[in-house]
Order: sequence, then C-alpha cells, then structure tokens
Amino acid sequence: MEILTPEELKEKYTDAWITPYHEILTLTDEDEEEIELIEYHPCPIGSDWMIEQYKRTSPLILDAKRDGNKHTYYVKKGKTELDLKPSFQAAGIEEAIIEDDDVKIVHAGLAGAGVGAAFCRGKASGVERVEIFEKGGGSKVGKAAVVTPKLRKVIIGIDDTDIPTEGATWTLANNIGNEIQEEKGYRYLEHITCQLYPNNPNKTKNCVSIILVFAVKEEDKEDLISQVKAKLLKNTLSDNTAFVVYDKLEIPEPVQKYGLEAKKSMKYFDEAERIAKENNIRIEYVTGKGGLIGALAAIGLYNNPTEYAKVYYDE
Repeated sequence: MEILTPEELKEKYTDAWITPYHEILTLTDEDEEEIELIEYHPCPIGSDWMIEQYKRTSPLILDAKRDGNKHTYYVKKGKTELDLKPSFQAAGIEEAIIEDDDVKIVHAGLAGAGVGAAFCRGKASGVERVEIFEKGGGSKVGKAAVVTPKLRKVIIGIDDTDIPTEGATWTLANNIGNEIQEEKGYRYLEHITCQLYPNNPNKTKNCVSIILVFAVKEEDKEDLISQVKAKLLKNTLSDNTAFVVYDKLEIPEPVQKYGLEAKKSMKYFDEAERIAKENNIRIEYVTGKGGLIGALAAIGLYNNPTEYAKVYYDE
C-alpha cells in the first residue's frame, strides 16, 4: 500500500490520463450511521455515468445525484464485496468508515473508473491523504481509500428580512453565506429559494424563504450559528426576522409535510413553533417571531427540488 498526501500525489504522478477532482467533502451527523459524500467532478457538468455506476455497483449507496459537476452520494457506514463487471458494474464504494475526526471511503473501479478511485480523487482539495491499494488503469482494477475530515452538515432556514420598500432575503442570505466562508473558512455549500403560499396576505411580495447549507467541524457549529445571527441582526430591515437550524442528514417527515402545506395554504406561528420543537429544530429569533413560519417551511422543503420552486395557486 502507498500512502500519499494530495501534494505528494501531484508531484509523483503527472500522467496525462489523470484529471484531478476539484474538491471532496464528507458530512455526517451525531448518529454517524450515514455519510453524505460530496465530490466536485473535474468535468464541467460532472458525470451521470459515474452516478449510475456507483448506484448499480455498491449496496452501501442509499442514493446518489448530480447537480452540475457536484456529485452527492448518500452512503451507509460499513463494508461490502463489490462484484465489478465491465460496463454493468464498473465502479463503486467498497467501505465507508468514520474514525475519530476522519472519514475513510474505499473506492474500487475498472479501467478509467479505477484511475478515478485513487489518482483523480487523491489530488482533490479537502483530501487529507489517499491510501492506494491497487493502481488501476487500462483493464486493471484500481482501489484506494480517500481520507477526508469529518464535517457536520448545518441546514439553516431564513425568512422575513425585507420590507415592502426595500431589501431581498435571497440576496442578503447569499451575501451572508459568502461572507462567512471568506471570513471563517466554513464551507458554504448551498443556497435554495423556496416558494411558499403566493396568496399569503402578509408576504412582502414573492413569498419565498431561503435555505443556506454549510459544512463545518463539530467544534465550529456554534460559532457558525452566532455568525449568521449577528449578520442578520446587522443587516435585516424587518421586525420579524427569524431562522432555524437543523444538523441531521434526514429531514423529519412532519417537517417535510409542513413545508409542502406551507406552499399551498396559510400557516401560523403556534403550529410552526410546535413542530419545530417536537422535531428538535433549533429556533433563533433575530428581531421577531414571524419569520419562523417560512424558515421552518424551508427546512421541510430541503432535499425536494421538484417542490421547492413550484408555485401552487388557488383556482
């Protein structure tokens, strides 16, 4: 076995057929039974082939998706035997381990997929080291463990920062996400605009709420939340700004249901507060309580791209 850092790998292996991944991140939650593996693929819009092959090949993969060149794999912790077959089951994850502050993902693949297992992934930002078991290439099997820091996923729902005459919640939230990443180094992963009930008489105009998603080390989670609160307090124009925080990989079903209902009908504060508390979703009131309704709905819509932008209206 050969163990190399990304810098050592870059210096030692400069072959023309190695194309480095941009970045690799591994997220989990306090249960540590599942890992969200995020890989930024080297090609401009990523590779649907890779998503399909990994889902077909490895029983450890619960689901996988591509968004541009961002590949996301939902992986259960454990070990399996891969039955690699050219074209049909060409690559997959053989083992997923959480060790103290690190996550180790063992990839195996045939031909080019085997090259990706070690050399392409091993050169990515975010990787601590790669352990190469078999080098791959040509018709050979490639197998390697990619070791990355264990990060916590933090999902933040935000609502009610603007007023009828000025402001925009989606832009303020995005600016806050970028500022925190630049100032603190906390990885800002996603910004999602969620369409809520368009006939709400209390809306500013479009009736949307916002999701921000970060990846941070466990010890930085509280500081991240404090940063978000301070920046909202400094910049909000509304007296009803609030946000909620959720740090597990799976959104509770009652919260998902609430999010869908908030797209189609009026929702009120007491219900939102009850559902948030029952499902261990942290509430942060910034200037008032009204924003809780939309902020919670945003959390409920997370991971549901077919719904979060959809508009429902009364006939």
